[in-house]
Amino acid sequence: MLFTQHLNNFNCIVVLGVTASGKTNFACKLAHELNGSIISADSRQVYKQLTIGTGKDLNEYNINGNKINYYGIDVCDADKQFYLHNFCDLLLLSFNKITNDNKLPIICGGTGLYLDALVKNFELTQIPENYIIRSELKNKSKDDLIKLLANYNFENTLHVDKNSIKRLIRGIEVAEYLKSNTITKSILPYKPIYFGIKVNANESENLIKTRLISRLNNGLIEEVETLLKNNISFDRLLQLGLEYKFIAMYLQSKIDYQSLIIQLQTAIIKYSKRQLTWFKKMEKEGVIINWIEKENLTSVTLNNIINSIKKAKPIN
Repeated sequence: MLFTQHLNNFNCIVVLGVTASGKTNFACKLAHELNGSIISADSRQVYKQLTIGTGKDLNEYNINGNKINYYGIDVCDADKQFYLHNFCDLLLLSFNKITNDNKLPIICGGTGLYLDALVKNFELTQIPENYIIRSELKNKSKDDLIKLLANYNFENTLHVDKNSIKRLIRGIEVAEYLKSNTITKSILPYKPIYFGIKVNANESENLIKTRLISRLNNGLIEEVETLLKNNISFDRLLQLGLEYKFIAMYLQSKIDYQSLIIQLQTAIIKYSKRQLTWFKKMEKEGVIINWIEKENLTSVTLNNIINSIKKAKPIN
C-alpha cells in the first residue's frame, strides 16, 4: 500500500472519517495488533448514558477475548457541559498514561476541534467567561464589536472570527483577560500519523440510514426516555443535538415518527458533510491524511497497514 505520509517520526495514530464510516472497528483492530489503546475524539461519547445515539459500540473494544483499553468515553455526566479545554486535558493525560504503559495511543473520532487539539494549542479556551462583558456586549452590532476589538493588542485578537457575533464577543472577552493576565503556551507532545476512511456520498447516506433504523429498533428512543426519567431536561437534549434533539421533539409530540426518521436522517447526512469539510480544512492546513477507501478495507489491506507500521516503529 502506498502512503501519502511516510511512516516515520510518529508517536500516535489518528483514525478519522465521517459518521458511520467504521472508524471504531478499524481503530480497535489496529490497537489489537499494535499493542495500542484508544482515545475517543468524539464530543458526545464523553457523556454518560448517551450510548446508542453516540455509537459507542463498546462491543468493538473486545477482539478475540482481548479487551482494548479506551479513554474519553463516559467521563462526564450528561447534564454537565464538557468543553474543549476539558478534552485537551483528557487527551494529554490519556496520551501520557498510554505511552508510560509502553502502548501506542490511537486517537479515533470525527469531532474536528478535538482532532485539531493534536496540532493546535487551545490555551485560550481555558480563559473564563466574563458575564459582565457578555451582558454589556450582547446587543452590540457586528460593526460595533469589530471596532471594540480593534482597541486591543493585535496579537491577542488574530484568532477571532469576525463574521460571528458570538466569537467577536468571546474575542473581546479573551483580549480583556489578556490585558492583565498571561497564558504560557505549552509544547504539544503529539506526532500523529493520520488514517482516514473514505466513503462515497451514496454509500455514506445508505450507511447512515441503515444505522439509524437499526438504532431506533434497538432502544434509541428508550435511551432518550431514560435520560428524561433521570432528570436530563428537554432543553439539554436539544443542546446534545442530532438523535437526542429529534427524539426529544418526537417525545414532545412536535413531530411524528415518520418525520423523526426523515428529519433526523437529513440532519445526520448534513453533519457528515460538515465533517468532510473539516477534514479538507485540516489538509489545507498541512495535515497529511492517508485515505483508505472503505470498500478496499479488506483484511489484506489492514495487514499491509499493520505490517508497515510495525516496520516503521513509532518513536518514544
